Parts: sequence; C-alpha cells; structure tokens
Amino acid sequence: MTLHDVHKDGVRRTTTSTLPEELSTLATRTMQNDGMGSGDPRPWYRSYRDAVLLVDAAVLIGAVLLASFLRFGGETVMPRGTSVTYTALGVIIASMWWTALQLDGATDRRTLGHGPDEYRRVVHASVMAFGILAITTLLIKQDLSRGYLAIAFPVGLVGLLLGRKLMRNWLIRQRKRGGMTTQALVVGGRRSAEQINTYFTRHPEAGLRVTGVWVPDGSETSHDWLDVRDRFIPVLDSSRNLLEALEIADAGAVIVTDTEHLGHTGLKELTWDLQAQGVDLLVSPNVVDISTPRITLRHVAAMPFLHLEKPQYEGATRWSKVLFDRAFAAGALVALAPVLIVSALAVRFTSRGPVLYRSERIGVGGEPFEMLKFRSMVADAEAQKSALESDQAGVLFKVRSDPRVTKVGAILRRFSIDELPQLINVLRGDMSIVGPRPPLRAEVEKYEEGVGRRLLVKQGITGLWQVSGRSDLSWDDTVRLDLDYVENWSLGRDMKIIWLTVKAVVAGRGAY
Repeated sequence: MTLHDVHKDGVRRTTTSTLPEELSTLATRTMQNDGMGSGDPRPWYRSYRDAVLLVDAAVLIGAVLLASFLRFGGETVMPRGTSVTYTALGVIIASMWWTALQLDGATDRRTLGHGPDEYRRVVHASVMAFGILAITTLLIKQDLSRGYLAIAFPVGLVGLLLGRKLMRNWLIRQRKRGGMTTQALVVGGRRSAEQINTYFTRHPEAGLRVTGVWVPDGSETSHDWLDVRDRFIPVLDSSRNLLEALEIADAGAVIVTDTEHLGHTGLKELTWDLQAQGVDLLVSPNVVDISTPRITLRHVAAMPFLHLEKPQYEGATRWSKVLFDRAFAAGALVALAPVLIVSALAVRFTSRGPVLYRSERIGVGGEPFEMLKFRSMVADAEAQKSALESDQAGVLFKVRSDPRVTKVGAILRRFSIDELPQLINVLRGDMSIVGPRPPLRAEVEKYEEGVGRRLLVKQGITGLWQVSGRSDLSWDDTVRLDLDYVENWSLGRDMKIIWLTVKAVVAGRGAY
C-alpha cells in the first residue's frame, strides 16, 4: 500500500525527500540506545499478553482443583450420571472460562495493562462463562455440586483479578525503567507535541513515548527537533510523507493533536493509510484534567462532539461529604488517641514552646481560619524565616532540610503526624478530610486569575497534592492538582485519595 502526505487542503501528495544525513545518523543512534528499531512497533505486547494468558490459566486450573479438594477431599467423585470426574470436569470448566476471557477481549491490546476496562471484562467474561455453564447443565439435565461451583467461581474470579493486578504492577515497574513501551508519532503542532511528551514523561505507566513529530502542512526545515533533555525527537515537515515519518519514529501508535493540520478529510484519509500497518490511531481532544465521567460523546448533525459536564465542585459542599468528614474525623481521633498523646508529650518535653502550632489559613470562600498542627519547629521559627526566604522563588515557601525543624519534628513531618490535630479543624467545620492544600494569606494575595477556584471548597488534611509528591511538587503542579480536585470531585475519589494517602505516609515519600 502506498502512503501519502495529507495536506491542509485535503489533497494527498507523494514525496520522496529524505532525512538529512547527520540528522538521520543521530536519530538512528538514539533509537538504538532506546532499544527501538526492532521492526515491531509493539514488541512488548505479545510477550506480556502471553504471560497474562499463562497466569490466567494457572489461576483457573488452581481454582477448580482447589474447589474439588475442598468439596470432596481426596476422593474421586463423578457428577451423577456421567463417567467424568470433577477433576477432569474442572479442567474443562477452566478451559471454557479461559476461552471466554479471550472472546470478551480481556487481553485486547487497547485494554491490557491500562484502565479499569480490563477488570470489567474479566468480571463480565467470568459471569458469562458460569451463566453458560448453568444453562448448559440445565438443558442436559446434569446436576453439578452447588458447593463445588460456589467455591470455584469466587476463588477463580478473585484470583484472576489479583493476577491481573500483580501483572500490571510488574508492567508499570518495567515502564518506569524505560521498557515495555509503545513508540508514538505525534501528528500536529510542535506546542501540542511538547505537552503530550511532557505528560508521557511524567506518567511512564501510560506506556507511550513520543519518538517523532510530523507536521503535514509545516514549512520545510532541514534540522528541527523538540528541545527535550537526553532524548532526540525529530520534528518532520511536509517534505516527508507518513510512511517516512512512521519509519523514523519507529512508531506503533499515531497521536493526532490538531486535526486542522490535516484538513477536513485528512483524518479520514489517515485512518485508511494506517489500517494495514498495525498502527494504533489516537486523537487527542486537548481536554486535560477533566475526569472521564464528565465526558460523553454526542453526535450532532452527523458530527461527533465531546460533551463536557460542568465542574463538580458543588457536590463537595453537600451534606453527604460533611457527614462523612465529621464521622471520619471523630473515629480517627479515637483510634489515633495513643499516637496523639505520645506525639504531644514528645513535642512538649524535647523543645521549648507550645505543643500546638496555630497558623492562619484561608478557607472556603476566602474566610480565614486557625489551622492546628503539632509544633515541629523551634519556638522562634517565624523570626528565622526571613533569612531563608531570600533563597526562595515563587509562591510556595518550602525548604528541604529546614534548619528550624526539631529532631522530633522531623519524625512527625516524615509520617505526617504533625497534621493529625487538623482532625479537630474538621470537627469544627473549618476543613475537610480531603480537599485542596490550605493556603497562607500571603499565597492567596499572589494568586493569578483562575487559581482562586481552589477556595470554592473546604481545604483538606490530604488531597491530590498529598498523594502526588507532597513537598516535592512545584507550585504549578500543586495548583493543577487542586483545580483538578475542585472540578472533578466525587465521594468515591475521596475514598481513593484517603487510601493513597495512607500508602504515601507509611512510605514517607515527599515529606520534609
């Protein structure tokens, strides 16, 4: 199949120009160093899929054998009216179950190792497999042991989900080391390509890595690439066709970030050009930090549109969240009373000053409140702050290895124990368990347009900022995460953040 350039005017033209020699040499060397140029744009998928298939098979065989052992012990038992033992029948059931997983797309490359759809398909295939088994046994009037099935089904399903989770964790670890990724060619503007590359760099678990940019209607340039540290990402213009761009990027996926560069019919032509290449086509709508439940696809006048629901911050002020906050705070204060007492005594007897540190923060609607913390610094910490601020830039004041922090304070900060008195703030109604980071008045006075939306909901003891890097985050990242929380609030998301907070605190990541 011949591939063509797709120009802005919708006309396809074939071009034969080549990559400059010195640029080609650098690209080849970079791809070799990255482990690319193998001829297979997704070399990781087949090996990972095969490993998942083996894990699924082992889990299912183990589940039916366990069910047979628990139900019948070591005895050889056959269903009434058959000459097949439950052990042999279990192997048949496991094979049918395993086949159902494949037919339902539980190992499809678009879902395997990414997103909740993989787990949903595992559950759906399992329910369907046992539904078919139940109907079949009913039609042939075969009575299987209900106790046997009551063990095999839940054990197998839980085992499958756990196996997929463990495999996914292994895949993420490999991707963070630079392996098991799919190379991607970005079709669109340079600016959007830089944003996409930044996102994939921050989230290696996505499994995509930008290795080239193609601007179909771009002016011809002989030497151009993205300004990315320690990597070479060529920017190709209209002098190259799609085939050349794919070969240079060694791409297994094409990401279109701006359809204007392709023209009105260019995207349709692109799908035809890629259909025989085994290359995935993704279209980025440039919708960032908007949760999936707020996005629906609508067809208007035979054209597809993304419908974006309004921000969900109003839900964070309803009675359900208030009730949850108060109940959680009261239960946590009772459960953590020994930790609170020991921490208070340690602060009191190891340094001069009050046990609690009271700091003015700006709360919901711009109203100030007094936030409580265990004192983790020396008594005159505020007087020493001016000497440290001279080395600070930006809105946030953060100092790694702050000399004002006491020895006990360092331990309290590492595990966020100093934040526990804020449970009292939650009971008072000043704060929430989950929410944006409580800002100082000086920070609020420096807010740029739009940042003030962080104050539409109550500030939290924890939040997305707490589980995404804590003190290691930049000001821009903190703002982005807080606004993401405000716009996409849900009680289920609060629960997830609380769980991730516990993991981050236990690990002591990003706190100082």
